[in-house]
Amino acid sequence: MITKQDLLEAIAECQGVRSPNSNTAIKLAAFYTILDHLDDKEQPAEKAVDSMPFYSFSNGESGTVVIDSESEFAHIINGRSQSEIWPVMDELMSTLKVMNGRLYSGVLRKLSQ
Repeated sequence: MITKQDLLEAIAECQGVRSPNSNTAIKLAAFYTILDHLDDKEQPAEKAVDSMPFYSFSNGESGTVVIDSESEFAHIINGRSQSEIWPVMDELMSTLKVMNGRLYSGVLRKLSQ
């Protein structure tokens, strides 16, 4: 099992890369996602539900995404086209599958409900 310390070390290693590229960013995103997931396990269930952002996606003709959330992720993708976002998310999920299969399965389970 991946420990919090392992993740922090991997994050530090990625942040220390002299010439970061998209793969470095994807790894960092995966590490931070896993780290957030580990932190969620430490929160009481009620607190975790209360802190969850509510997302609403626009299904307009433009195909742009509108998210009602204060997260950094929401600010970055807000107003972008779905065709820009989904390939990146697909690559992130592929990375997550390799790095933490259990978390990957959990995400797929939530999406298939």
